[in-house]
Amino acid sequence: MPPPGPDDRAEDGAWSVSPPPLDDRLWRHPSELRVLGLAPAAGRRSPVWLAVLAGVVGALVALAALALLGQLGGDDDRATPAVVREVARPVAAETADPGGVVRIAEEVRPAIAKVRAEGTGSAASGSAVLYRDDGHLLTNAHVVDGADTIEVSLADGSTYDARLVGTDELTDIAVLRIGPAADGEPHPTAVLGTAADLAVGQPVVAIGSPLGLAGGSSVTTGVISALGREVEAEGTSLLDMVQTDAAISPGSSGGALVDAGGAVIAIPTAIGVSDVGAEGLGFATPIDVARSVAEDIITTGRAVHVWLGVQGSDLDPRTAGDLGVDGGARVEEVVDGSPAAEAGVVPTDVIVAVEDEAVASMSGLVISLREREPGDEVALDVVRAGDHHRVVVGLVERPA
Repeated sequence: MPPPGPDDRAEDGAWSVSPPPLDDRLWRHPSELRVLGLAPAAGRRSPVWLAVLAGVVGALVALAALALLGQLGGDDDRATPAVVREVARPVAAETADPGGVVRIAEEVRPAIAKVRAEGTGSAASGSAVLYRDDGHLLTNAHVVDGADTIEVSLADGSTYDARLVGTDELTDIAVLRIGPAADGEPHPTAVLGTAADLAVGQPVVAIGSPLGLAGGSSVTTGVISALGREVEAEGTSLLDMVQTDAAISPGSSGGALVDAGGAVIAIPTAIGVSDVGAEGLGFATPIDVARSVAEDIITTGRAVHVWLGVQGSDLDPRTAGDLGVDGGARVEEVVDGSPAAEAGVVPTDVIVAVEDEAVASMSGLVISLREREPGDEVALDVVRAGDHHRVVVGLVERPA
């Protein structure tokens, strides 16, 4: 603003000018107020009415600011929040589930059934896997042992009276069959994989019906803890078992152990229990064994196992070192008239290979013969008194 000219001086010696237009500033310098005639000149006091007027104007400005900021209460006397945060968006399942467990559960659960088996004075609950769309299911033999009636409940809530097709005590595998679906559609089935290429540490998902709980199967996760375990279960040695730390509770037997691709790689069969309780270890039958046994049962009504006719034990590491081998099956008894006896196998022989595939233990010997059929001839490499020999054995079906 230009300074006042000589004609602007009032009679009392103060400057007298017209107020300049208001700008958008919220404050003014005292010198400007003096120029506007709102501040006292030097040696003069402000009139009382001016102070009152300033107070009223200030109060009105404060009230307007409060109203604009929402600080004055409405009819319900509630304050409006000054800051409103955005509501959190739900996380998509595929984002929160990088391992694909949700996808696996959605794909496999429809093929997992709950089994209720009742016999004279007993009842048991377990799980089963639909693996053929004509209604054939895989489960454990101990789940249906001694059952007079078997009921199967599917994921969609439908229930069926199941027929026991057959069982195999050596592998603890059983096959059930249910009737067609009410809508005439094929039953949902699980994809069967293989346990041949499993690795310790790879992730797995266990799906079953623990404790017979209603509402569908349960899903747990873990890894493969070990391979090739031998487990004693009710007087039977289960060989080549897959060990996992995925939670497997009573009632989950007969369910599915699934790999990251959603394929069934094993059938949960047993849990590790010691004097202090459950040890958090589960053991599952490789699906290759379960499928082979199931096909035998469906085709012939029973599982077919070949027979060599020897009993023995694992070769201890010290003796293995003395013989210059990595391991083997020490023969302690040869059954008279058995294929081994006819081939010339004798006690103290150490079987170290079957068809040039190394054998590290007695269970390894049994496993190596599982894929053989009665009538097959196999070459056994044996160490006898420090010398290596090869004998050819004609296998037969295992006696009852």
